[in-house]
Amino acid sequence: MKIEQRVWTKENGWMPEKSGNFNKDVQLVLVFGSTSALKNLERFNEIKSDYPNADVFGCSTAGEVCGTQVLDDSIIATAVNFEYTEVKSSRIIISDVENSFQAGKQLAHSLDKQGLKHVIVLSEGTKINGSDLVRGLTQHLPDEVTLTGGLSGDGARFEETIVVWNGEPANDAVACLGFYGDRLKIGYGSLGGWDTFGPYRLITRSEGNVLYELDGKSALELYKKYLGEHAKGLPATGLLFPLNLKVKEGDRPVVRTILSIDEKDQSMTFAGDVPEGAYVQLMKANFDRLIDGATGAAKICHEAVGSKSPDLAILISCVGRKMVLKQRVEEEVEAVSEVLGENTVLTGFYSYGEISPFIPGAKCELHNQTMTITTLLEE
Repeated sequence: MKIEQRVWTKENGWMPEKSGNFNKDVQLVLVFGSTSALKNLERFNEIKSDYPNADVFGCSTAGEVCGTQVLDDSIIATAVNFEYTEVKSSRIIISDVENSFQAGKQLAHSLDKQGLKHVIVLSEGTKINGSDLVRGLTQHLPDEVTLTGGLSGDGARFEETIVVWNGEPANDAVACLGFYGDRLKIGYGSLGGWDTFGPYRLITRSEGNVLYELDGKSALELYKKYLGEHAKGLPATGLLFPLNLKVKEGDRPVVRTILSIDEKDQSMTFAGDVPEGAYVQLMKANFDRLIDGATGAAKICHEAVGSKSPDLAILISCVGRKMVLKQRVEEEVEAVSEVLGENTVLTGFYSYGEISPFIPGAKCELHNQTMTITTLLEE
């Protein structure tokens, strides 16, 4: 596997200025960038010109990962020339959040199943039920096919997200990328690092990913009470105080963060399901545990590929982690690099939701507030 990585910024343009000498052999270019940068079709046309035979696949972000750097308002283009692996991609436009399951089902059916090994999905980030999307995909993909991915971002604005796939960058889109080949080893892992506090509360009224009542009272009113002065900055400040969700006793909890609020009906919309009868508990950040979570996810991936340094690692970390870590955000990326090795190329983005099993063999789910890593190694 040959990989080259280029960065575009408004100040410097593309760095390095010229792509490598294997550009016509590149099958895949992963593109992660700010919403405003990706809306400029000139950038997109430059990528297609440099890599004319490649699938171009990516999304807008709340921060871009390039090596051990975390950037804003940039575009990271990571070009990959596989030696033994084939990639195929597909995209659909989703008109309504209620169609999230159908979108997953449609994408799963759009991929050739013969020889399919792994799927990466990137979705619109603000008007999607990520849990339904994952269910639609996993229920209609072969059991042996693994799935990872994430929801696109828009900084801390939550206004407009973009998915990139071959044609022009699009809003309201979901795209997937299928990997085919017996010599490709895939690793994946997803861990958080947040502390819970306060009592568990019962979800007494909800619809899909929209929460109305906890313990028979307005969920939004209760949540604002906990946030105090942070409530003025909702929904963005909700990223600092996610919910720990447990559907039934014995289940491993998942984390949910807010995408939007509705003052009129006193509701909160989350990236994934918040089912009635489930219990939730508030969470807060623990800096050291966030870094430990990133390290743990990297170790899981490392072991999954035989404790070898992978060729490529795709990091999808939650925007809430970036808001907490602030100027120290690169420490979690550096922690991943230390585990995987200096020869592993790192790319990725800060997201509105992460899609992965916690560990190999576990059920694939939508997560919030995790560091999720997908590693690729050709042997």
